[in-house]
Amino acid sequence: MRKLIQRLGLLRILVVFSSFCLVGCTGVREYIHNGFKVGPNYQPPAVPVADEWIDSRSERFSKQAPDLKDWWSVFNDPVLNRLIQTAYEQNISLREAGFRVAEAQARRGVAVGQLFPQVQDVSLDFVRTQRSTEVALFPNVDSSSPFANLASTRFNNWRIGSSLAWELDFWGRFRRSVEAADAQLDSSVFGYDEVLVMLIGQVATAYIELRTEEERLAVAKKNAELQTESTRVAKARFDAKGEGSELDYPQAKANLGSTLADIERIEIRRREAQNRLSVLMGMPPHDLSDIINSPAPIPKAPGTVTVGIPAELIWRRPDVRRAERIVAAQSAEIGVATSALYPHISVLGSLGWEAGKFSDVFKSSAFGGTIGPSFRWEVLNYGRLLNNIKAENAVFQQVIANYQQTVLKANEEAENAIVAYLHLLDQVKLLETSVRDAREAERVAQVKYRAGETDFNRLFVVQQLLLGQEERLAVARGASAQSLVDLYRALGGGWEIRLARPVSPITPPGQVPLSIKKMGQDQPVVPDTGKAPMPTVPSPAKGNK
Repeated sequence: MRKLIQRLGLLRILVVFSSFCLVGCTGVREYIHNGFKVGPNYQPPAVPVADEWIDSRSERFSKQAPDLKDWWSVFNDPVLNRLIQTAYEQNISLREAGFRVAEAQARRGVAVGQLFPQVQDVSLDFVRTQRSTEVALFPNVDSSSPFANLASTRFNNWRIGSSLAWELDFWGRFRRSVEAADAQLDSSVFGYDEVLVMLIGQVATAYIELRTEEERLAVAKKNAELQTESTRVAKARFDAKGEGSELDYPQAKANLGSTLADIERIEIRRREAQNRLSVLMGMPPHDLSDIINSPAPIPKAPGTVTVGIPAELIWRRPDVRRAERIVAAQSAEIGVATSALYPHISVLGSLGWEAGKFSDVFKSSAFGGTIGPSFRWEVLNYGRLLNNIKAENAVFQQVIANYQQTVLKANEEAENAIVAYLHLLDQVKLLETSVRDAREAERVAQVKYRAGETDFNRLFVVQQLLLGQEERLAVARGASAQSLVDLYRALGGGWEIRLARPVSPITPPGQVPLSIKKMGQDQPVVPDTGKAPMPTVPSPAKGNK
């Protein structure tokens, strides 16, 4: 065995030396620098990042690093807090993302297993042989001779043994595969976080839509009451012959009918928002009135917000981090493809016990085996290996471009949310003033119409103005809150919820919450990021360009 090891060591030296002659001095230095692995060592690519936000000088923004782990708490809405926690505990799409992490963990284990003997098997065979009597079988051989089986026409063969094949990782082929699997595991964890960020944003959006529709519904019902009174007055004047225009009463009825029709449309949108919330929380659509305490005001966006700097998007947004990990995985695949250019050195061996009778199988005389090195080098591959490396390099450039585009898109989404947040706050203030003026105008018009000092057409115009302005105010309040949701989602906030202690999810009356335990698991499928190394990204201080 010692001689065999010495021979393997000498063979390795010869192979490495011959390979060095092929790759040249530069390849040798790179091979040694890379930890005796061929192919490039991964370096995060440069990405375009702005130095500051376009509206960074606004008094409503702070450049300090924001704490986004529970950004929805800025609305001070306990119902929203519970809805988000319940969606985190029970959402089906998030559970699917969790199982993708479990798959990536298992595939990494498969890659690590390739570092050890790739073929290890144990076999047990029995063969019953019947030979032709027309073949010369040495009939004069004595039955006690070791060659007696050659003269027998019938005999048994029992064999118990094992075999091993171990390709040694001279060129880092398997270690590069583990690098790729590590990066893919990181990517799946960040993919889970990306789904979680989107889920939280969707819950907040659906909740804001629900509250917005409730406010619009309240506005429409209030205006319907005003219009009902105007219709009553118009009818009374119409019934008093000679008083009022014949057009007043039909016009008042038409105005009231239009408002009542709007109420039905708003009811539909309110129910759709409830159904969306139910599905996001992993529940069948049902009435959430008892859970969400309807009606309630639209969540109000604060006057100031902390946004940090654009460079923080690189390490904070899960989709950006996932795209960067895909680049890292593809870089390792180049090394795997490059290793095919070099010789494959393996150790092959087998051992076993073989005898004609089972009782003789474990005798020392029945033992036999083989062991030795194997050398295989694909020399005449007709450019196949080189073109495979070129293909992997092309894919590498593709995922780099995708990563850079993801960073640009993240910056765009954040900038869009910032400008919407700023202007919608101002729009809400202007509309609040406009609504106060419209209410006063409607009050005066009602008084004058009852006194006969103005016609109904003037009152009709003022009531339409009031309804329109109050609806615009409700929509603007919802859009203002939604812009803050979009901003925090663009900044990549919310995935930290999986690091916090869970609370009890919402259980609808008369229903059992759809939980992971019901699916055969004890806990929600949440990746353990303590076991998954975080990606390395360029420091903002060095200036990513």
